[in-house]
Amino acid sequence: MTDNVDEVKDRLNIPEEMWGCHTSVIGDYFVEGHVPVAAIEKLLAEQPDIDGIALPGMPSGAPGMTGTKQEPFIIYAVADGAVSEFVTI
Repeated sequence: MTDNVDEVKDRLNIPEEMWGCHTSVIGDYFVEGHVPVAAIEKLLAEQPDIDGIALPGMPSGAPGMTGTKQEPFIIYAVADGAVSEFVTI
């Protein structure tokens, strides 16, 4: 555990525009932000050649966030700093 989360995000090569308020490491992957469990299950089942997945910001209605979901969540894949869409939930 660390108090310097920016250092962790930098070490994991998470682009700043993908940052959320939580960072986890599951196996060889990072999970950044309030990512729904369905996206994590997809990540672990498919085991793509990426560094991790991210739901940037703190969207209303996301797991652990208050409010209601306003629009579909776009979960992004990050590989070597490049970002692409992983899944929309």
